Amino acid sequence: MGTEATALDTAKMTDEQRDETASKLVDRFSLWSGAAGLVPIPLIDIVAVGGVQLAMLRRLSEIYNVPFSDNLGKSVIASVAGSLLPASAATTTAMGVGSVMKALPGVGTLVGALTMPVVSAGATYVIGKVFIQHFASGGTLLDFNAPDYREFIKAQKAKFSARSAAASADQSATTARSASSKGAATTSP
Repeated sequence: MGTEATALDTAKMTDEQRDETASKLVDRFSLWSGAAGLVPIPLIDIVAVGGVQLAMLRRLSEIYNVPFSDNLGKSVIASVAGSLLPASAATTTAMGVGSVMKALPGVGTLVGALTMPVVSAGATYVIGKVFIQHFASGGTLLDFNAPDYREFIKAQKAKFSARSAAASADQSATTARSASSKGAATTSP
């Protein structure tokens, strides 16, 4: 699907449809970012996550009919990551440490493999939600000011954490049910 087709499709969308399409896109790219965080080579995983985030920003720009350039997109993503102070410092540090840990055999590889996907997916989710908010309010890449979104970012991080916790609880319950039913099946005559 080319940019021309996307522009025609999005021109017919209501604001609600556009926001819903964008939210689904962010969810999908967050998963892809988590998968990119699984790349076993330190620092290459960070590059892969950055590529996923840039592609997401490009697609969000198309949905909201906002002009996009790769260089400006990279700058804006760096701005978001760099200006969120406490939130970003923790995320950036966790991504860097998670990536570098993969270079350490054994436990380091395990810690990196467990850390990077979650942190990558969370950062991508927050960045996507920030740009949905910004583009929906008529903003462009040129007028984006990351500090204006600090409170919104905190709220989105909390939402992502709650979604992750709920997903983990659901997974644990499913695993427990599966183990319970297997135990029951093996004790049956």
